[in-house]
Amino acid sequence: MKYKFRHTKLILGLLAASLSFQPVWPQNSVLPSLGDGESISLAVERKLGDRIARELYRDPDYLEDPVLDEYIQRLWTPLVKAAAARGELSPELQERFAWRILLGRDRSVNAFALPGGYLGVHLGLIAVVSSNDELASVLAHELSHVTQRHIARSMGEQGKMTPWVIGSLILGVLAASKSAQGAQALIVGGQAAAIQSQLSYSRDMEREADRVGYGVMRDAGYDPQGFVGMFAKLQQAAGLNDNGAYPYLRSHPLTTERIADMQARLQLNAAPARVMPDVEQAMLAARARVLSQNDVDALRASTNTSRAALPQATPASKTGIWYAATLAHMQLRDFSAAERGLQNLDHLVSGQAAAMRLTKLLRAELAATQGRFETIPSLLAPQNGKALQRPELMATAQALVRLPATPAHQEVLHQLREQVQAYPLDAQAWNTLANVLAVQGQHLQSLRAEGEAQMARMDWQGAIDRFRAAQDWAKTHPLQASDHIEASIVDTRLRHAQALIRELQTER
Repeated sequence: MKYKFRHTKLILGLLAASLSFQPVWPQNSVLPSLGDGESISLAVERKLGDRIARELYRDPDYLEDPVLDEYIQRLWTPLVKAAAARGELSPELQERFAWRILLGRDRSVNAFALPGGYLGVHLGLIAVVSSNDELASVLAHELSHVTQRHIARSMGEQGKMTPWVIGSLILGVLAASKSAQGAQALIVGGQAAAIQSQLSYSRDMEREADRVGYGVMRDAGYDPQGFVGMFAKLQQAAGLNDNGAYPYLRSHPLTTERIADMQARLQLNAAPARVMPDVEQAMLAARARVLSQNDVDALRASTNTSRAALPQATPASKTGIWYAATLAHMQLRDFSAAERGLQNLDHLVSGQAAAMRLTKLLRAELAATQGRFETIPSLLAPQNGKALQRPELMATAQALVRLPATPAHQEVLHQLREQVQAYPLDAQAWNTLANVLAVQGQHLQSLRAEGEAQMARMDWQGAIDRFRAAQDWAKTHPLQASDHIEASIVDTRLRHAQALIRELQTER
């Protein structure tokens, strides 16, 4: 059964996982204790998060987009470092938890934390932020929910319900979300109500995440004013996100108390200079907005560029409008209109290195959509012999697998190997590496790379299938010296995947 990423709003109610919302179940007049989370070990919390994340990786709305992934990671990395430097993130927690961010094509303005250090970010959130600081404020808040172990503290308050039961019910809600009647029947049940009350963050936990997140964000070099700006957007979005379904999980808007508290914190510091809207950020927000669309009418609406001609439109606004229009034209396969959009972007971003890079990547995307793969390697080739950045590496490698062999293949293959060595959980890089290896006739290594991609997405049965296919190939073909080492790695990885499957079955 498939699960919809857009139904993670159900998880938010059950997992206490949203910055923008408060629990709807009645609160005691006396604020509950935060608890210490000691009843839930780090290992147990991580396994619970793994179990839920496995389903989100299978979700058709889960998105792997090199451009947006790079953007989120660029904002996220300084926050993690700042949390560690402040002592909020212990070395043990940093080592034991996943610290992985999943993007979803949901148009709602939301982000959420899951057990074990997983975070989810909806494209709708990226689409509405006006600055890096606003998005960083959301990530800092969610990071603080994890570092303060709010999920474990909430679960620890209900000693009668094991984490595995909680995980099963959360997955049950996800499965039932395919049927509105089934989901509502499950949600109103006594067990689901108990989970809602125990897992929803208390007001104290929200305040703590605000306070800690503010400090983390400031120490990471972001403007804390982004918190106030983001709060205003989230308060407005709380009403827009509410479609009237599942009143038991309907969310409350942000309290004015939290907004006032953040404004008071800002007054303790010198008022920062107002920063003009960033052109690069406007382009990334436009990308998120278009990629979150799932129907032709919405894409056609994104092609409207009349607002860019308004006298009051800022350069950033104009650039975002033209970027969205160009990408939407590509999705609609109106290539002549997309070419005109790129020409307008070239004029608007001239002299701005970051924005020019995004325009070049968009041009490569258009070339790939048109099947003009031969133009992409030279278009994205770095200057001065530097290594390709990840989005350029993915686009170049995906083009090269459709072209005759050249010396460039070996260099890209080398960079892909370095990428997966440095980031072994980069599933998209593993898949791209598998494709490059396959066209070069390195079938054993290609099958192993396919298995590693499945491992990174926690599809352990899929990984077992790929590793077994690699074993079968090794048995029926002569091996080179290096192939024997690769075959040994495959055997080891197969045993590891089988052990994970057995462990999962034991937990059920």
